[in-house]
Amino acid sequence: MKNIKTIIFDLGGVLMDLDKQKCIDAFEDLGFSDITEYLGEYEQKGMFMDLEDGTISATEFRDEVRKHIGEAITDQQIDEAFNRFLVGIPEQKLTLLRQLHKSYRLFMLSNTNPIMFESRIPELFRIQGLNIPDYFDKLYLSYQLGVTKPSPKIFEKIIADSGILPQETLFLDDSQKNIDAARKFGFQTYLVAPRKDFSFIFDL
Repeated sequence: MKNIKTIIFDLGGVLMDLDKQKCIDAFEDLGFSDITEYLGEYEQKGMFMDLEDGTISATEFRDEVRKHIGEAITDQQIDEAFNRFLVGIPEQKLTLLRQLHKSYRLFMLSNTNPIMFESRIPELFRIQGLNIPDYFDKLYLSYQLGVTKPSPKIFEKIIADSGILPQETLFLDDSQKNIDAARKFGFQTYLVAPRKDFSFIFDL
């Protein structure tokens, strides 16, 4: 943590626990038989990726999903199936964010989508009575930026917008590809193992 002034957190797999299989099961229950062709551990494909990088809207995404599983499926059913990906945020990680925010600028850099981020994700952050903006100085979300990690463009955008110096910034992610991309810009990095405590790396 020497010379670190800013910490950038990935969301899923770092702060928030995920369960891809629950999401797959939920979509299969709706009749989406080939859902495994679209959902990955670290990146999505087809309309799921298009939603993450902002190519299509939530409405367009749901219409694409209905082409696979039938017009009778409602928006709510689709959203609920998608949100099954999200397990929750361990409360100690929210406490850690609050402690770190006293000494560092905190950003979130996440490959995410408007369905999750405008419904279930804010709810999961409220377990200590606070909201997402209370934990971070700024959010950098793929669907708003129009690009996903590990593209160099997403790191170029965050550097240009925030004015941070990569060598004074620690980036935490659970994907080796994303870590490798960040290192090329000079970021200090830490690869987070699934559901493992990483608080020991901070000098608190």
